[in-house]
Amino acid sequence: MSETGDMRGWPRTDGRKGIRNILVVAYLVECAHHVARAIVRPFEGDDVHVIGFSGCFPNDYAQTMMETLCTHPNVGGVLLVSLGCENFQKRRLLEVIEASGRPAELLTIQQAGGTRASVEHGRARVSQMRAQLDLLPTVPMAPAELVIGTICGGSDATSGIAGNPAAGRAFDLLLSEGATCVFEETGELIGCEHIMAARAITPELGVALVGTVQKAVRYYDAMGYGSFSQGNAEGGLSTIEEKSLGAYAKSGRSAIAGIVKPCIQPPRGGLYLLDVVPDGSPRFGFPNINDTAEIAELMSCGAHAVIFVTGRGSVVGSAISPVLKVCANPETCARMGEDMDVNAGRVIDGTATLDEVGREIHDRLIALGRGARTAAERLGHHEFVLTYKTFAPPGPGCLPAPETMP
Repeated sequence: MSETGDMRGWPRTDGRKGIRNILVVAYLVECAHHVARAIVRPFEGDDVHVIGFSGCFPNDYAQTMMETLCTHPNVGGVLLVSLGCENFQKRRLLEVIEASGRPAELLTIQQAGGTRASVEHGRARVSQMRAQLDLLPTVPMAPAELVIGTICGGSDATSGIAGNPAAGRAFDLLLSEGATCVFEETGELIGCEHIMAARAITPELGVALVGTVQKAVRYYDAMGYGSFSQGNAEGGLSTIEEKSLGAYAKSGRSAIAGIVKPCIQPPRGGLYLLDVVPDGSPRFGFPNINDTAEIAELMSCGAHAVIFVTGRGSVVGSAISPVLKVCANPETCARMGEDMDVNAGRVIDGTATLDEVGREIHDRLIALGRGARTAAERLGHHEFVLTYKTFAPPGPGCLPAPETMP
């Protein structure tokens, strides 16, 4: 695709379009991770990326996450790498991928003859599949077809002053064009629940928004630790409530249409909160062990790209969806400029307004659909992590009715 002109996307059989055409190599237990990494090594820069689930004990959340991510609109084909004796439902995953119309294959190390034979076979198959995917045509794509997520990490005081509000402005612009926007994390919205409820499109949704944050409070209280790091404090944030005010700002000012959970696709355009805190009593530790886990959950809701706001200077990217880095700290931008896409620190030093930076973020996202690459993509960042969780379906009033065709 050209970086100029209209947006283009790869059409998928479910009607969605991808702004990338990634070939995923997915390991299904940690014992297969090394083989998967070895398979992709010769394909650096060829949009062949590794994802996977490390656990051997089965988990419905992890199974659904893998099924959803392997059929993400940015994914064109999948090579599954199994050890052979893990509990993961690999045949079910393969069937889901094949039913989506994507080329897929299951490689089982124990049957293929071990490490070396599996790597050789995997590389040959990836080469064939990559050539097949490179022949797929693109079609026109409109901003209204985009799903965009947002996250903040490595936050400091500048994140709430400039970076997150600028991301919120970009959300408002995208929503005015009919796009779908998803923000998170309920553990970093403590104290803002009633403000969010006032923006809900229905009273029932307002009650549910308050409930999601209250659930996060109970969960973190049980764990004995909140979503607040030493780096946040060193960056000038004093409490989780102060951090939450900044995190809340990245949602913009538009009405909130619903609440989704991981692997749930918003039924229509609008602004949605992603509830990432597991349901029930804590069973598997902290809701997200790092920011990369939350990026994966945003992708599971269909996010074509993710706005990542940082003040301290996070460098992570993603294996499936481009991560657009917005840095709000002028000193960090000067020191780590190669890793950043948008300098929101210009708001801090007075050389740009929030609206101007918000427009730049919006325009950079649109450019991704024309072939532009993020800093993280250019630097080869393909981070991915998936852990154990448990979720219940969204409650009544959480989702708007899907739009009906005329």
